[in-house]
Amino acid sequence: MTAELRRMRWWDIQAVMGLEQELFAEDAWTDTMFWSELADPSTRTYLVAVDHDEVVGYAGLCAYGDTSYIQTIGVTGGHQREGIGTALLTALLEVADSSGAAHVDLEVRAGNDAAIQLYERHGFSQLGVRRGYYQPSGADALVMRRSAS
Repeated sequence: MTAELRRMRWWDIQAVMGLEQELFAEDAWTDTMFWSELADPSTRTYLVAVDHDEVVGYAGLCAYGDTSYIQTIGVTGGHQREGIGTALLTALLEVADSSGAAHVDLEVRAGNDAAIQLYERHGFSQLGVRRGYYQPSGADALVMRRSAS
């Protein structure tokens, strides 16, 4: 992996929004959502992957109590399969583990086989399905969980 991971800052939001549109156009987060997430550093950890000053990936975690939630992970198409998604996920899982989370939950779009396989390789298993979870597309989400060892 050639990208470097660091904490997401407010000045990264514009670049992250470009990736959101590339990756999740129909169901993309808004910049307001990212501003809100970054405004709560006590429970939120957001990272970016940077390659030659270009944001090529990002990920976020919400951790409170004994549960943590992977909020989002995205890697630009030109940098997928380089280990960036794995590095981002691993970094977030380390934060969850250090916060004492008994388990980490996430939702992933049904049919996103690459992401589902990534999560399964890191100990996640499917708990259920949320019908029509992604809006406005109405796509289903698989609910997955990784329990602490």
